[in-house]
Amino acid sequence: MKYIVNFLLKIKRWVIQLVTFGIWNSFLFPGLKILPCPGLNCYACPFAVFACPIGTLQHFIIIREIPFYTIGILGLIGSFLGRMSCGWLCPFGFLQDILYKIKVYKLKLSNRFGWLRYAVLIILVIIIPYLTFEPWFSKLCPVGTIQAGIPWLILQPDLRELVGWLFGLKIVILIFFLVWSVFTSRPFCRFICPLGAIYSLFNKVSAFQFKIDEELCSNCGICNKVCPMEIDVLGGSQQSQCIRCMKCIKACPKNAIKI
Repeated sequence: MKYIVNFLLKIKRWVIQLVTFGIWNSFLFPGLKILPCPGLNCYACPFAVFACPIGTLQHFIIIREIPFYTIGILGLIGSFLGRMSCGWLCPFGFLQDILYKIKVYKLKLSNRFGWLRYAVLIILVIIIPYLTFEPWFSKLCPVGTIQAGIPWLILQPDLRELVGWLFGLKIVILIFFLVWSVFTSRPFCRFICPLGAIYSLFNKVSAFQFKIDEELCSNCGICNKVCPMEIDVLGGSQQSQCIRCMKCIKACPKNAIKI
């Protein structure tokens, strides 16, 4: 773990995000759709290598089976990394990071509504698919729209005849989050993402943690300014919104944040 952390502290995070996006959506590893992707990546994308973890969970809920395999993999990732996958391995998180770099007035929002992502997980991923036999989160997911819906319409023009009101709704949802991401840092991750909700359950117990050396900390607030999830970094990495992006560690002028 020490060597991995040292490597991540030296490299630009966007490099890892770009590389993993390419891996999740390439033909380099055919036949791996039996494995859930560590980040939120659409299974239906023409180039997807891995399965969508949330889509897989819905599938098993619909067929009335317990997804031991998927739960086990997500639990293993969460046990070691917590929400680190959100910060380093998620394509939609990467897209939100890019959009937030656009220089406009920024809207700071409190994380007190972060509980909404648990509501999405329980209601839209579990309860509604169980009752309707339909994967409704996947039907509305903006990740699926940008990675699968739009590309398939480009690659196969004949499919455009099948476009209806649901796809129109999906486009509206996608545009909403893309525009919101320009003004607010990672809004989908903070308030909606059910995969982030699952990983956040492991933040308090995961192997990867950081803490503040109070003797070195000068309370300058620089760590809070660079945090993409807008948390109080002094509260530590056990907070459910911490994605372990390590921007705070790199920015701290006193090296007061210790792994």
